Amino acid sequence: MPGLFEDPRTRPLADRLRPTRLDQVVGQDSVMTGPLGAMVQAGAVGSLILWGPPGCGKTTIARLLADVDQCHFEALSAIFTGVADLRKIFDRARSRRAAGQRTLLFIDEIHRFSKSQQDGFLPHMEDGTIVLIGATTENPSFELNAAVLSRARVVVLQRLDAPALDSLLARAEAEMGFALPVTADARAALIAMADGDGRYLLNMAETLFSLSPDQALLTPGDLTRHLQRRAPVYDKSEDSHYNLISALHKSVRGSDPDASLYWFNRMLTGGEQPEFLARRLTRMAAEDIGLADPTALPQCIAAWQAYERLGSPEGELALAQAVIYLALAPKSNAAYKAYKKSRKMAEETGSLSPPKHILNAPTRLMKDQGYGKGYAYDHDREDGFSGQDYFPDGVARPRFYDPKSRGYERELEKRIAYFNALRAQRKNT
Repeated sequence: MPGLFEDPRTRPLADRLRPTRLDQVVGQDSVMTGPLGAMVQAGAVGSLILWGPPGCGKTTIARLLADVDQCHFEALSAIFTGVADLRKIFDRARSRRAAGQRTLLFIDEIHRFSKSQQDGFLPHMEDGTIVLIGATTENPSFELNAAVLSRARVVVLQRLDAPALDSLLARAEAEMGFALPVTADARAALIAMADGDGRYLLNMAETLFSLSPDQALLTPGDLTRHLQRRAPVYDKSEDSHYNLISALHKSVRGSDPDASLYWFNRMLTGGEQPEFLARRLTRMAAEDIGLADPTALPQCIAAWQAYERLGSPEGELALAQAVIYLALAPKSNAAYKAYKKSRKMAEETGSLSPPKHILNAPTRLMKDQGYGKGYAYDHDREDGFSGQDYFPDGVARPRFYDPKSRGYERELEKRIAYFNALRAQRKNT
């Protein structure tokens, strides 16, 4: 709450426009009519984990939920809080509980707490000392203890879309009493620059409101002189890293070069190391294309080498070329599946010896044991194929590699059929 003599105009615009009721929160309609709406109707707030991108309303929602249940609101940031601070809060919360008031403890960036620190919340959540609401930009499945997740409901908040951001600008204009000094195209560009972050949008709007009212309306090109585009949310070691590489991989697998290039560049502009992308592209060539296009793997290796020789930004073009090639190449995971099946069988069959007829016999003892006896030298056959069995004795011949009828694997399919027919013929003679 502002002080008694504080001029509201000195407070940041984003703070002045902070909603005072849950129905004023923009961009989260499905959540407000779903789990949070049910809590409001019941008048009882339970522990929650609010998972969403920056500027989507996590802190605001936590404050408003405290009002719904008439809880005392305590707020901490995991970045600046230690064990001693938490002990003080738990002591105060116990005193309030004895007086009949609950405490809602809001922890921003809760994923920054260690696993042992997170365990420290459990007894206080269970005995009702606190209602815990944690805010995180990272996937709770990976960053939070299972015990905490079992005691708190995860609510997923969405990035604010263009209509939600536009409604925030309308509120800001109503608060200021005049319109933003921008053209319609610049207004759309301003919303795009916010990249789904409502708080960042209002901070940029506050800068524009401070400009001289006599100047001409700003165009999209003018905005860059006054404002800085919000940096994309991307952490090379966290959730967005795995989400974007998954999007790139599945776009390549789905044969969509445009989507593949988009996610490739989203990662580059977010600061991803091109070497990591080169490694993953090479993996895609082996896993999703394989022998349907045997040149896909060399294409990736060549692009990787080109990047190592050229560096950034010139070398990134070679990687982009590989992205396009992979997306448009015929797809087959037959080699990948054959590798997995054969590895599984190799692990299950342990230390079975090869059949003696394919073992070398450099000593007399080994010859006496039957090593090499009965081996058919394939080159002695007119067709270069003996049809002998090369699996361990007593192991039924499996089928690991099953090529697709796509790309170069069509030819390999014909070869397999040819050799299988010869093998059957030699077996029967």
